[in-house]
Amino acid sequence: MRKTIFSGVQPSGQITLGNYLGALKNWTKLLDEYNCIFAVMDLHSITVRQDPKELRERSLKLLAQYIACGLDPEKCTHFIQSHVPAHAQLSWVLGCYTYMGELNRMTQFKEKSQRHADNINAGLYTYPVLMAADILLYNADLVPVGHDQKQHLEIARDIAERFNSLYGDTFTVPDPFIGKVGARIMDLQDPTKKMSKSEPAGSISLLEDENTILKKIKKAVTDSLGYVKYEEGRHGINNLLSIYCSVTGKSVDMAEKEFEGKGYGDFKKAVAEVVIDELRPVQQKYNQLIENQDYLMKIIEDGAFKANEIAQKTLKDVYEKVGFIV
Repeated sequence: MRKTIFSGVQPSGQITLGNYLGALKNWTKLLDEYNCIFAVMDLHSITVRQDPKELRERSLKLLAQYIACGLDPEKCTHFIQSHVPAHAQLSWVLGCYTYMGELNRMTQFKEKSQRHADNINAGLYTYPVLMAADILLYNADLVPVGHDQKQHLEIARDIAERFNSLYGDTFTVPDPFIGKVGARIMDLQDPTKKMSKSEPAGSISLLEDENTILKKIKKAVTDSLGYVKYEEGRHGINNLLSIYCSVTGKSVDMAEKEFEGKGYGDFKKAVAEVVIDELRPVQQKYNQLIENQDYLMKIIEDGAFKANEIAQKTLKDVYEKVGFIV
């Protein structure tokens, strides 16, 4: 049987070029090898106050972007988290097998509490338990996680192992997904930091127009050395080379030879051109999808049906084992 990969993303904004080159572009190659499940995590989103209309719109936009990037709904399962009640149901059970000390150690809770000091809610605190339920419901073998989510996967593993030791083999203990990793794309204005949608000046979104992409890359931070070569400490040039090579498939050596004797202006223009060419078909596909709301809703409904079938089996097993009448 094929292994299952589960990935959930909050509908908090547009996908960045960093997300696309670092993950999504490579995920499309997994669809024939793994059972891939992709969820839009709207339950997680409300730990921060949301505008209801915008949340609904962003959820559909995220789904459309995923499909436009090549995550074909014929080959994988897409669904909205809140459409599968078992996520919240299992989260309550798992919360009773999670210790306060474990949650107190979660660094993301501490960071988000500082950023949202006027809304430190219980959902923010128990977020890792819901995330564990998200993963364990589908007996996911593998979970792609960034650096900021490693703690959450570790606590999911701990909860699964604790439950299994009490009640016998119930959950698959998930591992981090270590596949072919794309380039780590950095912020264009501060290339010591990872590109993030929270810093729009230094990031490129999948849906930005050509002129904006060109301007942002032209303004990207470099240095005063004046030549294009990947060298330690040259964060700006190294980042632009990473983008260029990730998009074109060329090696760094090939790129360095291509731009030998050329200035930063020519180099940045070339980087912008290949990025624009790469994103153009993605944007065209997205525009077609977002205009076809009926099609997107059909994908969501079909995905929820498939996800509910799997999730209910897991939940029934858990309910029986803890002593509920089912």
